[in-house]
Amino acid sequence: MDNEVLVDKARRLYVALADGDRAALDDLLHANFVGRLAEGMPFGVGGTHEGPQAMRRDGWGAIARHFEARAEPEQFIALSEDQLLVTGRYRGEGKRGGAALDAEFAHLLVFEGERIRALTQYTDTGRWRDAASRLSAVTLEIAQGVATLRLDRPRNANAIDPDMASDLLEAATQIAETPGIRAVLIAGSGAHFSVGGDIAVFVKQPRAELPKLLRRMIDSYHLAIERLTAIDAPVVAAVRGAVGGGAMGLLYAADIVVAADDARFALGYGALGLTCDGGSTYFLPRLIGLRRTQELFLLNRRLTAPEALEYGLVSRLAPSDKVEQEAAEIAVKLAAGPTRAYGGIRSLLKRSLSSEMSAQLAAEKESLVAASESDDAREGIAAFIEKRPARFQGK
Repeated sequence: MDNEVLVDKARRLYVALADGDRAALDDLLHANFVGRLAEGMPFGVGGTHEGPQAMRRDGWGAIARHFEARAEPEQFIALSEDQLLVTGRYRGEGKRGGAALDAEFAHLLVFEGERIRALTQYTDTGRWRDAASRLSAVTLEIAQGVATLRLDRPRNANAIDPDMASDLLEAATQIAETPGIRAVLIAGSGAHFSVGGDIAVFVKQPRAELPKLLRRMIDSYHLAIERLTAIDAPVVAAVRGAVGGGAMGLLYAADIVVAADDARFALGYGALGLTCDGGSTYFLPRLIGLRRTQELFLLNRRLTAPEALEYGLVSRLAPSDKVEQEAAEIAVKLAAGPTRAYGGIRSLLKRSLSSEMSAQLAAEKESLVAASESDDAREGIAAFIEKRPARFQGK
């Protein structure tokens, strides 16, 4: 194809993307178009999108849902009669936080006949992540179907302050709203998972203001826990150092907890003259029993990691320097599983805490019937019959 024709079609592509012109995109893209967006792009956008519809929905469409941005091409370099390299800059801002986006790009366009057969994106994904997030006390990274949520106040032992409570809600909301997330890993930066509420912040509050602050913090934090327990994707927690007070709520939201063999666990509310938050009065009696829960609350008892394992508070122990590696391996394994079925199991298990047997049996029936209609169920059954590993897609 003539170089001028390639350049003209490429220019039309960028105009169509900027204008959101679906008809023009349909005219430009090959029926077997494949878009490859850079791994590490936020919100799970990175990866391969097969077909024009998938690219519009999960590629360009996902970018448009989270950013006010446009690709501004600057140079068009013909590499062959059917390949064109386009370089330029993305400019705009993230919709959630309003952070500015200014990132270079290179797009390799491959043509077949009169249409664009493939687009491969190269860009600075770190700049995209910076623009995507207004998070300051936690970080959220999404790669290969795993969302890694990290508490990030290591100088304060990851104590939960108003910013962290707000950030946890924002991160949990992003996780719930981002398609393609098939497992979640929760961890803490530094030596400790989290010591719970930031007492230093509480001490500075005037007596009349502390209840208002706590109400706002707890509202955000509890909603974050609810969202993490409601998603289909399984949640894995990697625990090092101390876990205290309200931070225990993040362990309750997890399906599998990998703890360091020297980790410590405590509620600590009684020593402060407070009751509790984070779901401890709901989850702990069901996880470890009422009597043990009463002892932890009333005597302010601290649990060692072996005791937490014996009680059923954590799933397994690992050396402190291996905890995150083991938890990440579990998350990757879960991300390759039948995500919708996992979501059904998570929902059933949570429901079982308060259901009567007849209601639970009915819920199991309906859940299994619904799961049997999924693509993953068809694949799992076929793989069993064919005696091969199943290749689940989370659908």
